[in-house]
Amino acid sequence: MTSMSFKGMDIISISDLTKDQIEEILNLANKMIPYAKGEKTTKALEGRILANLFFEPSTRTRLSFESAMIRLGGSNIGITDHQNSSVAKGETLADTIRTVECYADAIVLRHPKEGAARLAAKFSEKPVINCGDGPGQHPTQTLVDLFTMKQEQGSMKDKNVVLVGDLKYGRTVHSLVEALALFGANLTFVAPDILQIPKESVKLLEKAGISINLERNLENVIADADVLYVTRIQKERFPDQSEYEKVAGSYKVDNTVLREAKKNLTIMHPLPRVDEIAPEVDYTENAKYFKQTFNAVPVRMAILSLIIGGQV
Repeated sequence: MTSMSFKGMDIISISDLTKDQIEEILNLANKMIPYAKGEKTTKALEGRILANLFFEPSTRTRLSFESAMIRLGGSNIGITDHQNSSVAKGETLADTIRTVECYADAIVLRHPKEGAARLAAKFSEKPVINCGDGPGQHPTQTLVDLFTMKQEQGSMKDKNVVLVGDLKYGRTVHSLVEALALFGANLTFVAPDILQIPKESVKLLEKAGISINLERNLENVIADADVLYVTRIQKERFPDQSEYEKVAGSYKVDNTVLREAKKNLTIMHPLPRVDEIAPEVDYTENAKYFKQTFNAVPVRMAILSLIIGGQV
């Protein structure tokens, strides 16, 4: 059964969801796996349309949402290059959203400015899903990440999750740590000082009673990690490119680093990667980032069916 508590709901931040709601989404996502693989078919969202508005580059998020909608029997429309839309003529985001909601049953939005998704939700009567607003939030990626972690590690309570790389500008991390706090994980943040997790996130975690550790060296913490969540140092987020040059290539996960790791370590990455995970790691049993990529489809199928109101 589809929960009516989700129907028409905006998902802008992971904090918009309770722990029970997150678990409901993940449980439904598990049931969606055979549909995501094409082993079963459904017309749950037949006749429904999803608008995909991507004002920043995207491969996995955009295509997985499109795939999820098609697997549910629905259709997609969208913008993937704002230069080919009225935005290039000076149209405001508010007017774009008011227009697009006339053509679709839900809107997914990626935008370079933090707060853009919240603004879009204010002007839309149709549900809006935030697919990344600058360095802000990326809540559906967090749900994909949690789903993958639970598949590999079971309960996240007291598991040691090490997050490494760009923790300041990385929106996937900002959303993920809020959710991991709900599920009782222990968190270690490995980053150069200028890319360390924001103080606001630290305060939030401390208030929730979560064990946290700030580190600069991955080698100091790899042995105790149950999950290693690697992120790209994002050149496009740096206001000063000389600062980027100072930290580019700070971390690289390869088989040498993994010699001290637990046998059942789960290695994840929201992708795209540059050089922070060596290709040789792809062939280890620890590498789960392409499984994580597939998991985006059943998780986003679950989200769409819940907020639009289709039953599989």
